[in-house]
Amino acid sequence: MKRRTFLGAVGAALAIAVTSGASLAADWPKRPINLVVPYKAGGGTDAYARAISKAAEGILDVPVVVVNKPGSAGLNGANSAVGARPDGYTMMMTSGGSFLLSTLTLDTDIDALESFQFVAQVGQLQTSLMVPTGSPFQSVQDVIDAAKADPSSLRWAHSGRGGFHHVGGLGFLASNGIDAQDVPFKGGGPTRAALIGEQADFGFLGVQQLAGFEDQLRALAVNSQDRDAVMKDVPSFGELGIPFAAVSSPVIVFAPKDTPAEIVSAMETALEQIASKPEFAELLAPRGTGPVYQKGVDAKATLSAMKNDARPLVESLSN
Repeated sequence: MKRRTFLGAVGAALAIAVTSGASLAADWPKRPINLVVPYKAGGGTDAYARAISKAAEGILDVPVVVVNKPGSAGLNGANSAVGARPDGYTMMMTSGGSFLLSTLTLDTDIDALESFQFVAQVGQLQTSLMVPTGSPFQSVQDVIDAAKADPSSLRWAHSGRGGFHHVGGLGFLASNGIDAQDVPFKGGGPTRAALIGEQADFGFLGVQQLAGFEDQLRALAVNSQDRDAVMKDVPSFGELGIPFAAVSSPVIVFAPKDTPAEIVSAMETALEQIASKPEFAELLAPRGTGPVYQKGVDAKATLSAMKNDARPLVESLSN
């Protein structure tokens, strides 16, 4: 084939591909959107997904269907979503911090920052330092002083090694030069129950776990610079001047890598509108959570900064 003819054919093919992509974006959405949640039904991320599904009515012309695909610390669902057809009809909502840590600690080809397109952040799950109400510790400094006075004498609970509650707790210990014996449990509910039962001296668990259990637990601080948007009565490590590692879990919607930019932008706009609906906040309020919106580019920057904080803590897990 002559060079000019070949280049002409390539140009025509590219033009068809661009036109086809633009046409696909213009027609989107025409059928239900599957929102993959890589965890069991009933958890914090799942609650956000189901609130999105209900609050999307009137904003998106099609239903948003929540598809739970648990397993492998969230990677089972991520693997199904990363290989999905990039047409805007399969997206993934996940706990960004947990997703990041899974890709750093487990054997996978998925990169939390590069394998997907970031659509938007719609919520935030934050870990916090809690104690039973009968605990002698009235402040974070009390915990630090006790740990320094008798190294490794304290036991602390979390929902599983390698998860963002565990890594956030490790960051607190390392940043304050203290040690404590970690006691892992399977999930936030069992961790909360163990702490209420005083099987540990303190714990790192989602601040939303305090909702409805204020008579049995006392949250001393949220693992962040600022207070939680919903559980506003709990101070933050930042305002208390306590060193910490900024490990949390923004709830993020991702799209397969090659999803057309027009579709990603349209979904980002839809999610911004959904997150601002009073109904969305009302659906989340009973769980102690609420809307926290960021555009995709900002959500990616947040997760990238978290990776820098988490990496040395993750590396310490293998030592």
